[in-house]
This record gives sequence, structure tokens and C-alpha cells, in this order.
Amino acid sequence: MRALLTSLTLISAISLSSAAFAASTTTGTVRAFDAKALTLTLKDGTRYMLPASFKDPGIKVGEKVKVAYDMIGKKHQATAVTLAQ
Repeated sequence: MRALLTSLTLISAISLSSAAFAASTTTGTVRAFDAKALTLTLKDGTRYMLPASFKDPGIKVGEKVKVAYDMIGKKHQATAVTLAQ
């Protein structure tokens, strides 16, 4: 029984740690930003859906930003957007 619990604990730990690294990041220049529609488009044409809790850090067209995102189906769901330095 102890061996089974140890194995299950180990499998759970591995599964959870890989999920933590599922998010991707990219850096790019803002082509369009719509605070009402909660969308951000970079110059390469990639469009990111922003979460309802998104707080605008002062995004303006032409600025460089760093976007952390997850793929939900074929859509890019941003988890964080920060101004790039």
C-alpha cells in the first residue's frame, strides 16, 4: 500500500510540475490594443485574448511588450503582459 501511495504521489508531482511550464512567452511590438474587447495584437499579426482581470500597464501602439500566454485550442490566451525594457 505504501509503495502505491508513493508512486501516485510521484506521478502527481511530475504531472503538476510539467503543467507549470506549459505557458509560453514572447516579446513583440504592439500593433493594436483594445482595452474594451480585451485584445492585444502584435506586429507579427498574433492576437492575444486578455483576461477579464487585466490591468493595463500603459500599453501603447509601437511599444515593446512581453506576453506570457497559453494556447486554448487555436487561440492565444494571455496570462500576463508587461512592458519590455
